[in-house]
Amino acid sequence: MSEFSWQRAVIKVGSALISPDGHQCSAKYLLAIARFITESREQGKQVIIVSSGSVAAGRSVIAHKTHPSIAEKQAMAAVGQMQMMENWSRFFDFPCAQVLLTYDDFHDRSRYVNIKNTVRELLNNNVLPIVNENDTTSVDVLKVGDNDNLAAYAAMVAEADTLIICSDIDGLYDADPRINPQAKLIPVVNNIDGSIYELAGGPGSKVGTGGMRTKIEAADKCAESGIQTLIVNGSKGEVFDALLDSRIPGTRFVPAKTPDTAKEQWLKHTLIATGRIEVDQGAKKALIQTGASLLPVGITGVEGDFTAGDAVEICHNNVPFAKGVALYSAADLNAIKGLYSEDFENVIGYSSGEAAVHRDDLALL
Repeated sequence: MSEFSWQRAVIKVGSALISPDGHQCSAKYLLAIARFITESREQGKQVIIVSSGSVAAGRSVIAHKTHPSIAEKQAMAAVGQMQMMENWSRFFDFPCAQVLLTYDDFHDRSRYVNIKNTVRELLNNNVLPIVNENDTTSVDVLKVGDNDNLAAYAAMVAEADTLIICSDIDGLYDADPRINPQAKLIPVVNNIDGSIYELAGGPGSKVGTGGMRTKIEAADKCAESGIQTLIVNGSKGEVFDALLDSRIPGTRFVPAKTPDTAKEQWLKHTLIATGRIEVDQGAKKALIQTGASLLPVGITGVEGDFTAGDAVEICHNNVPFAKGVALYSAADLNAIKGLYSEDFENVIGYSSGEAAVHRDDLALL
């Protein structure tokens, strides 16, 4: 086993551990996790939980078909969130706080900063934040069921140094261990590339709908932000004994040596692009090599129906290489592409400055 150190960690606990039978909350696997959290806090470390399982926890209360509708799942979540918080709280003799989030909360910069400030205050007051996707109002996550990436966002906004993903598998293997008994555990991943993604299998258990791919996506986001990620088997109590002893009984994804800034993290990983801007070779070179703003003179094409303030991908030969916040709408950029700033007012009747995307609101991918 490799060794590691940490000071502030986000621990993601999956549905299969919260509700093993898929119908209600259980203490079967959570006691060992709770003991790890308590002993880590006694060592002066800080912990944030990202908990799946609200839909599964409320499944026994809400009448539903074999394949529940979105409305039925949202009703299950409304019931299950209460059960899930009660289930966690009974393990601790210190205060817990429920933090319900949606992906939209991360996409809006002011809300993103508010989340960061709230989590900081909770930790400063020795409160254990328990984060859950707000499944009662969020439709997209109920379709995707991806709390692995939510945990990555939480790790970034909490400025954690470690993400621990507790699953029902020991870590990342070179083949599917459920099919191939010769599969070998990969203890350390230094670089997440296409070959690592190819190792990701399909959905794991009947309860959760996320597979290894979303865990690698989460590790990828965290690595770029300077956060190490561990994938461990949360159903084995001895795993947490090893973690308390600074040993990793699973897979560690090594963080980047030059992590993104907080704003770059937000631009790259949480903003959803609503359009694309195609640029020429000169503009691409200026953005990459000199850190320049994107000027309309270097724009050759505009796709989408975005407005000023929306996120856009910046591409060359249809390949995205940057993302940023547009200062002009798609219609106005189409009108002023290829032009210099002195011509803007004559064409669209106003000017918001010479940049289409300012360098302060731009991140290279």
